[in-house]
Amino acid sequence: MNTAKDDEDIVLADRRVTIRHVAEITGLSYGSIQRILANELHMNKVSARWLPRMLNVPSTKTNESTFLGRISRSFNAIKTFLLRFVTIDETWIHHFDPETKQQFMTWKRASSPTPKKFKVSSSARKVMASVFRDAEGIIMVEYLEKGATITGSYYTDQIRRLREAIKQKRRGQLPAGVLFHQDNATSHKAAVAMTAIQESGFEILEHQPHSPDLAPSDFFLFPRLKEHLRGKKFEGNSEVMAAVAEFLESQSKDFF
Repeated sequence: MNTAKDDEDIVLADRRVTIRHVAEITGLSYGSIQRILANELHMNKVSARWLPRMLNVPSTKTNESTFLGRISRSFNAIKTFLLRFVTIDETWIHHFDPETKQQFMTWKRASSPTPKKFKVSSSARKVMASVFRDAEGIIMVEYLEKGATITGSYYTDQIRRLREAIKQKRRGQLPAGVLFHQDNATSHKAAVAMTAIQESGFEILEHQPHSPDLAPSDFFLFPRLKEHLRGKKFEGNSEVMAAVAEFLESQSKDFF
């Protein structure tokens, strides 16, 4: 006589087996197999979660261990680690981003009709902001000119302007040494850009491949900025820039 144990063995032997196939093997009805799997074995069939790529686990762990080791040594050797840390990231700012469903939530009485909101898309018009910051706040923000793209030479010029901005706004940071973090965008890793970074006296903190959580601005700053701008309509790039500047300047040092 077939038991739940028999059904479990069949399923564990082939995780993709169908209920109908188990029924054919065991001689039980489709409904009986379905009941045993759900109620007795507490099993259900789910789709696999898609991942962007399969990582080389030993290599990835080695890289992460090396990276974390460098940070640990820097922090232990220099107590002002956070004051030396400078990061850069880019983001698109739309002239209009609709509010999220959560932002649109309103209180209502049980007898009142549920409010309706028509679906709206983000505007096609947008401007790219390059934000350079540290633990004290914003050091420099630049906006990509219309029709331009961020190339290695464009980014190289930004690095040179960043050095001057640090010199003016963060006195003493250059002699202490800048720990510079950037992601692995092609323009960031271009030979001319890497040369400019070295010539500026910056020490590179490598961004680990496939680790978006290590991009501080993507993880923390940009989501809060865009949440603040959602639902507001801007007529041109100048209005977008003014709104971004107002938000960034209104944040306290503790925010960063």
